[in-house]
Amino acid sequence: MNAWIPYGCYWSTPFAKWQGSFANLHALKFAAHVSKAQIARRGIDPSAIDFGVLGISVPQTSCFYGLPWVTGMVGAAGAGGPTISQACATSARCLLVAADEIAAERSRLTFVQCCDRLSNGPHLYYPNPRGPGGTGEAEDWVMDNFRGDPLTGQAMVATAENVARRHGLGTERQHEVVLMRQAQYEASLADGNAFQKRYLILPFEVPDGRFAKTVGVLEGDEGVTRSTAEGLAKLKPVVEGGTVTFGGQTHPADANGAMIVTDRERARTLSRDPKIEIRLAGFGQARVEPAYMPEAPVPAAREALARAGLTIRDIDAVKTHNPFAVNDLYFAQETGFQLERMNNFGCSLIYGHPQAPMGLRAVMELIEELVQRGGGRGLFTGCAAGDTAMATVVEVGVA
Repeated sequence: MNAWIPYGCYWSTPFAKWQGSFANLHALKFAAHVSKAQIARRGIDPSAIDFGVLGISVPQTSCFYGLPWVTGMVGAAGAGGPTISQACATSARCLLVAADEIAAERSRLTFVQCCDRLSNGPHLYYPNPRGPGGTGEAEDWVMDNFRGDPLTGQAMVATAENVARRHGLGTERQHEVVLMRQAQYEASLADGNAFQKRYLILPFEVPDGRFAKTVGVLEGDEGVTRSTAEGLAKLKPVVEGGTVTFGGQTHPADANGAMIVTDRERARTLSRDPKIEIRLAGFGQARVEPAYMPEAPVPAAREALARAGLTIRDIDAVKTHNPFAVNDLYFAQETGFQLERMNNFGCSLIYGHPQAPMGLRAVMELIEELVQRGGGRGLFTGCAAGDTAMATVVEVGVA
């Protein structure tokens, strides 16, 4: 696939646990505020951006205007494109759309922006004049959809329990994964967050709601819980008779991130280091048996690898979206990829789950891990609502 990411032409805010520092910032305005500054910082002429893809899964005021509104706010007024919502697979889908556009030579410089605010999710009312007494229907966008898939009636945590039961993935093993992932995340905090500063904007100045002044500063992700073996052992499963505790699953968060996708020639021109080349090599998607969501990343990964002409044995680093520790246990069991080799430097299980931008940050971390090791091939895969998943293969060359 002829689609390339210029080294360093990607960025993400820290992740803030919901109802934290980003809770009252309009997700689209916030994303544009951040990306406008980061585009300028990299010396990119925003008018050269000829296509854009916006990923967002929680509605915000005026989000009907989607991508064109965002590109207009960042100064890329000539760029149009779609707005995509695919729950936690949104980032991977956005990258696929961008890669296809570049490969087909319909775009030379594509801007991928993903953002979500799970805090203060909208309460929606659907009018129905023919309803009893003329009343309509209402839903809390975030909470009601966490509680249950309308197709199966199963909550997301129930899908994890179904997979845990089928494959014998008990609470103790899940908690071992949590502690392992926490240690890996803490490695990214060493030397003043040195690894994270390759892709996170740190320190991060939190703007006010008008984006006129700074009201706080984040030195890293906000709201991360530091688990201990003793603390995890005291937790009871969320579902009576189950295995998944609050410690064995992620937390909702707010964030935004962006990435540039282009052709090989322009990627070299824009790269922070022209000796480093990053290619989007393959994508995969999958849908599994209803109410078995954590199984979906495996077939999605296999498809992405096959499209890249690779197998799991060719992969040097794996990042997963793991809303439940069960996800990683199942992936390792099915693919043979060692648990301890997955998710170096962090994952959504630890730093949170802002849906649309989550996968984009994971791909950034995957790139930086491969750069640090002198190049190689990496795989990102993750589940999404509706028992689906998407996966992405990246190749990093370091001359």
